Amino acid sequence: MRKVHSNISRETRRAKNLCRGQMDLLRSRLNLLSGKDRLLLTMYLEKGSSFRQLARLTGVSDTIIARRIYNLIGWLTDGRYVACLRNRSRFTDQELALAKDRFLMGLSVRKIAQKYQSTDYCVHKTLKHIQQIVGTIRQDAARNAGLNTVQTGYI
Repeated sequence: MRKVHSNISRETRRAKNLCRGQMDLLRSRLNLLSGKDRLLLTMYLEKGSSFRQLARLTGVSDTIIARRIYNLIGWLTDGRYVACLRNRSRFTDQELALAKDRFLMGLSVRKIAQKYQSTDYCVHKTLKHIQQIVGTIRQDAARNAGLNTVQTGYI
C-alpha cells in the first residue's frame, strides 16, 4: 500500500478518495447488469481494457463503446434503480421491470413500449409515477441524513 505524502494537497486526497468510493460503488452494483453490458464494464474496470480493444472484440466503433461504458457508469452511480429495488414493496413487478429498462439499460420510452406491447403514453405515465416515488424516497433519505448529522453534532 502506498503511503500518503505530506505534500499532497487536501483536495487531491479528497478527489482520490471520491474516485475510490465510486469504483467500489460500481463494483458492488456490477451484478445488476447482465450480458454484454456486464462483460464490457467488467473488462473496462477490472481488466483495464481500452475502448479500442473492446471495439475490436465487439465489432463496433470505439466511440460507441466509450459512450455505452460512460452511460452504464452514469446509470449505475445514479442510484434510481437501486432505490426502486430497496423499496420494491412500493412497486409492482411490471413497474420494477420498466424501471430497470429505463434507469439501468437506458431504453427509450418507445423501445420499452414495443418490448411490453404497450403504448408510449402508458409507459410514460408509469415512468413518471416511478420517478415521483423515487423522488420521495430520495427526499426522505436526505431528510433522515440531515437529522442524523444534526443529532450527532456533525455539520
